[in-house]
Amino acid sequence: MTSPFVPGTAVYIEGRPGGPLSGLSFAAKDLFDVAGHPTGGGNPDWARQNPVPTRHAWAVQALLDAGATLMGKTITDEVSLGILGENAFEGTPLNPAAPGHVPGGSSSGSASAVAQGLCDTALGTDTGGSVRVPASFCGLHGIRPTHGRLDLTGMMPQAPSSDTTGWFARDAATFARVSAVLLQEAIGDAMPTRLVIATDAFGFADPEAADALAPMLDRLKRLVPDWREEVMAPQGLSAWSRAQRTLQPIEAWETFRPWVERDNPRFAFGVARGLVMAAMTPEADRGWAALVRREARGRLRHLLPPGTILAMPTTPFAAPRAGLPLPALDSVRAAINVLCAHGGLAGHPQVSIPGATVDGRPIGLSLLAARGADAMLVRMALAMERA
Repeated sequence: MTSPFVPGTAVYIEGRPGGPLSGLSFAAKDLFDVAGHPTGGGNPDWARQNPVPTRHAWAVQALLDAGATLMGKTITDEVSLGILGENAFEGTPLNPAAPGHVPGGSSSGSASAVAQGLCDTALGTDTGGSVRVPASFCGLHGIRPTHGRLDLTGMMPQAPSSDTTGWFARDAATFARVSAVLLQEAIGDAMPTRLVIATDAFGFADPEAADALAPMLDRLKRLVPDWREEVMAPQGLSAWSRAQRTLQPIEAWETFRPWVERDNPRFAFGVARGLVMAAMTPEADRGWAALVRREARGRLRHLLPPGTILAMPTTPFAAPRAGLPLPALDSVRAAINVLCAHGGLAGHPQVSIPGATVDGRPIGLSLLAARGADAMLVRMALAMERA
């Protein structure tokens, strides 16, 4: 296991004195521009073949303006195309909550830095689960905001119809302070009036994971007594996953194709394989996936009117061991994607809340809400920590 910070970099920028985040420190995933420093994207050729940014990314500037101090840039899965946190070029950041196990990706370094106490919060990105998964595996609060809500200027894209900026914190109070700044909205006291429990998501999770989350679910029911059980994806969560695993790689190929064709960069085998397969996707598959996305968006609009939240496991299991062989990784990634695909398909806000363990390894409980109801989910994280 390696340091969460990008090897060979030294980045330190003090925040503006007197801001609402004064006294807090943060790190930024190496997909966010920091003026005067290369954006590496987890690939040895990206920084070399692209210009050094002259302006901070919007999210970096927002935290600096609020008083937080930037401590460094963190490792990411290569060009954010990963979910476990293992980078063949830069290493695998430590998961201090589960040593010897993956931290989750692609915001692996950011989650690791926060979990180790090296900074108070950290910026990540979430396209297919890249904040939610490391939050679950490292025992952190993490958010995937409503898609399109935050300014993504200066954040390296992957699949724009799914890309979001997210962030981590160890405790709910810090999480709420940072969220108020980045969401540009006071967290307030608004609580949900209805709770939906996604029975298919809990059924898909390993039995040990579902059992570990049961006490958290009981606390949630006490906070929101009007609850019911529902199937989240009538078409099947695996169908939603297949659709997202069709659309997201196609967009990623479209994003990186000009660079690949211009500079012929180096890639780890798994990343290169994914891009090649995406480039060969039949148009009929893309059309089918677009229809499933439309169905998923309609289903979540129905399940999540204003004032309603949905609860589900963030991941189907706790962090797997690091260094698994490639054949084993494919099935692990596929299972994780089943519980993450809705984020990219429908764009609803989601917060992962820590508080459960399986054999000593953390696993998170996730809450979803209507688009734009991000602050209510952060408020629920506070309520859950105090319950």
